[in-house]
Amino acid sequence: MVWCEVPRDAVLVAGPDAETYLQGQLSQDVTALAAGGSAWTFLLQPTGKVDVFGRVTRRAADAFLLDVEGGFGSALVERLQRFLLRTKATIEPVAWRAIAVRRPAATLVTTTAALVLKADWHDEPGFDLLGETVEAPLLATRIERPAYERLRVEAGWPAMGAELTAETIPAEAGVVPVAASFTKGCYTGQELVARIDSRGGHVPHLLRHVRLQRPAKVGDAVEVNGQAVGRLTSVAGDLALAYVGRAVEPPAVCSFGTIEAIPGARFVA
Repeated sequence: MVWCEVPRDAVLVAGPDAETYLQGQLSQDVTALAAGGSAWTFLLQPTGKVDVFGRVTRRAADAFLLDVEGGFGSALVERLQRFLLRTKATIEPVAWRAIAVRRPAATLVTTTAALVLKADWHDEPGFDLLGETVEAPLLATRIERPAYERLRVEAGWPAMGAELTAETIPAEAGVVPVAASFTKGCYTGQELVARIDSRGGHVPHLLRHVRLQRPAKVGDAVEVNGQAVGRLTSVAGDLALAYVGRAVEPPAVCSFGTIEAIPGARFVA
């Protein structure tokens, strides 16, 4: 069990219309969340591409906490305020700290009063501790950010600003089945998500692992048989993430080594 202090931005949405408003904006079904329950979610553009990817937690019947990677809190607030007209709800940033716990023991023992939020990365279990004050769980080993980033890349979990940008189609990232509901009513950007899923997840690119056999950096083109099929989005030692053309079937030899499927990633519901 390891832990790392990570930057996360949190926003509290509260008021009589909070649930109804978020139900029409988030890809996740917030009405299905019990008190204290949380889930990954997208906030999408009307076109269906990504504005924000984060987590929603029900704090009370009329209060929800949304948290995102550090540096993207302002984008979250801006997106939430965009369609807030005549809605009885407030949107307030919360200055909290966060500790990420990965590869947890069977029982997570903590002395902190912070929220303990589920933070699984595909098949890799994890938790995030969020609050005004946070303390590392007992018997956990501290790691620094490069080691934490390596765990993220190994898990194949997309990050804002790297794998998730304003140009990203959600289904390409392999997280839509855990971040979107296909049984709730309409929400902003739903049409693209539903249409792609109904067609079997056919998108131009899919997020893949690239096993590196030579040095590489973010932005480098990935080539197969001399043709560019994608670009590296994250690099952590000898492993990288890249969006690769869906016609490339892993495992496949490429200009950097081998393109591999990400265990646990799912591209359709």
